[in-house]
Amino acid sequence: MLKSLLCAFISSFCMHTPASATGEFLAYEELRGVIEQLERDKAYAPGELDALFAQVGRDEGVLKAIARPAESTKEWKDYRPLFMTSERVEKGLAFWDEHADTLARAEATYGVPPEMVLAILGVETRYGGNKGRNRVIDALATLGFDYPPRAPFFRKELREFLLLAKENGLDPLTTYGSYAGAMGYPQFMPSSWRKLAVDFDGDGRRDLINNPVDAIGSIANYFKANGWKTGEPVVARARIVTQDYDSVITKDLATMTTLDEIAKKGLVPREAGTYLAQEPASAIRLQGESGGEFWLAFTNFYVITKYNRSTMYAMAAWQLSQELKAAREAQLARAAVATAPGSTEPAAADAPPDAAAAPAD
Repeated sequence: MLKSLLCAFISSFCMHTPASATGEFLAYEELRGVIEQLERDKAYAPGELDALFAQVGRDEGVLKAIARPAESTKEWKDYRPLFMTSERVEKGLAFWDEHADTLARAEATYGVPPEMVLAILGVETRYGGNKGRNRVIDALATLGFDYPPRAPFFRKELREFLLLAKENGLDPLTTYGSYAGAMGYPQFMPSSWRKLAVDFDGDGRRDLINNPVDAIGSIANYFKANGWKTGEPVVARARIVTQDYDSVITKDLATMTTLDEIAKKGLVPREAGTYLAQEPASAIRLQGESGGEFWLAFTNFYVITKYNRSTMYAMAAWQLSQELKAAREAQLARAAVATAPGSTEPAAADAPPDAAAAPAD
């Protein structure tokens, strides 16, 4: 009784195991197909996967979670505060201080700025503080065999996970992640791990679960591989100039037209910038605290959606990156003042991070 109460109290630290009986998937024809293919490919010895899946069970909590993701159940005004917090900025600054050299090297190698990499880590796992508590193999099997809307995708990820486990020496029964089967600091799906993770510290392993250096390099590589354009704009707030703007608003996760065409329909950048009339872009609308917010989204914005197919996710990650960048610049400015000859200011390490722009928790 005491143990169950303690687990409920610190649930974010308690690993979750399926409530249903284990071994049930062995009766599923689709699992037999997965097993037989991996045995034909000699990835697993005959009988090895049967023994493994005898210890795997359906996770009803996973099915409940995937049916109500925040990206589809909340409006922007409610979604944004989940991530734009002073705590997340403060922890991001501490992580930046600890891994400044690695973040700089990732930017030099892949062209992705440190604040963008940090924002992904902040949104996904609070910089490694919450990597997920669902057993990955249970989650992927549950979604691959008992969630018809996206079963093909998750069956593929289950196969990828089983291959990844062999390649990286992971124990499938003790590897934990999100309800969707994403793992480690950056919450990579198994296929992304196998394809895009990098050994950024040169130790011969691509470890995203325990190694923040590999995680930083892998996120940067993920962005570059998905089309990130160094130094180009991500998103710009728009203002209404004519009333035809509804016709150009889109929910597609790609640039659909150009800035010039969007302007003809009534939306232009609020602030002056070096935007080109023929810049590929899309116009999006988010429901904010004061009604509709209108934004012009560029190619880099849609690269962020490759991480999570949601405009709200991409906007939250982008805005967190900008808060982190501003706080870092303020921190460095304070440090410069503190070390200037004759200064009586406290050193940067003694001063609180400048997270005033972020809403309170």
